Amino acid sequence: MTSATGFVSPFLLPGPFTVAQAGWQLIQDGSLAKHAAISLQRVGLGYGLSVILALPLALLFGLLPRLRSFCEPALEFLRQIPPLALLPLLILWLGIGEVQKVGVIVLSCFFPIFLGALGGIAQADPKLIEVGRICGLSRREILTRIVLPASLPALVVGLRIALGYSWRALVGAELIASSAGLGYLIIDAQNMARTDIVLVGVLVIGVLGLVADALARAALRRSAPWLRSQLELGRV
Repeated sequence: MTSATGFVSPFLLPGPFTVAQAGWQLIQDGSLAKHAAISLQRVGLGYGLSVILALPLALLFGLLPRLRSFCEPALEFLRQIPPLALLPLLILWLGIGEVQKVGVIVLSCFFPIFLGALGGIAQADPKLIEVGRICGLSRREILTRIVLPASLPALVVGLRIALGYSWRALVGAELIASSAGLGYLIIDAQNMARTDIVLVGVLVIGVLGLVADALARAALRRSAPWLRSQLELGRV
């Protein structure tokens, strides 16, 4: 509306019809699907690796408080460093291929998942754990029946936050030294002064992020029915 009334230059903010036209053109020539597929592959790989690394480490630290106290200063130090600040080092160490881009996503997703799981484990009710011990439950049974179910709400929050972080990190990684992906599509369109394509890339990232979050919520409803009410109330 602002561009149509001349309040803002169409070059800076194209109208919806212009953006839709650019999007349709990218769909027709197949470039939008190609870039989106590559970005989805990177996000899936980086996010999956983050889960594989963060969950066992959080479990280990939750069960061994002394190890957690010993490693906590180093982890806190690393947590304060933005992953994109490490991008130059990652390029030097890992090159400019897929490993570097996935590495940035892993760094971005690791701490939300790790801290969510660790916080959830710490919230397990000590009285329930004590009751479990009195009832003769083994350490493994206490872990699987009491500690892990109690940690799920905090873990779910960490997983959802990390999913959003993965898209932010992906675009940052693809803006530098990339030849494909939605981040590359955006920066290439910027270099060609095509703000309509830039907006198409931004909108597609937002839509893909919403779809990924909706799929994650649907999977949680099926796998953990007791969290359904908390999901619907937006508590996790």
